[in-house]
Amino acid sequence: IQEVFPDQQPIDRTSMNSWEDENFLAAVKKTGRKKLVMAALWTEVCLAFPTLAAIKDGYEVYIVTDASAGTSVEAHNMSIQRMIQAGAIPVTWESVLLEYQRDWARQETYDAVIEIAMQHGGAYGAGVIYAHTMFGGHEGA
Repeated sequence: IQEVFPDQQPIDRTSMNSWEDENFLAAVKKTGRKKLVMAALWTEVCLAFPTLAAIKDGYEVYIVTDASAGTSVEAHNMSIQRMIQAGAIPVTWESVLLEYQRDWARQETYDAVIEIAMQHGGAYGAGVIYAHTMFGGHEGA
């Protein structure tokens, strides 16, 4: 993540709930946005706790279910259900990527999105290569 966002300083914290960390919360508030896209490596704690707190504080939270993981499949699934019941909106990494792109005519992000889809998109990535080649693009990014 640091390679993709080199200007972002990691927030060192002790709390399991990032929403309880003053520096984290200040960074979120500084953006001025009320929609959050969140993922975490410990679904039932590091994703669930801040998601539930953010919803309570009036944020609209999108949880990236396939970019998160729990200590077990059961723990992950139950935590996802808990967050959905509280108002979180479940999404996948591909839906987030393509929602940000929105329009293939948007050239400033086109090549990067194509590259990500081809590298990580499985069957969708293969379809992107096909469409990209058939409709005047070039294979590869």
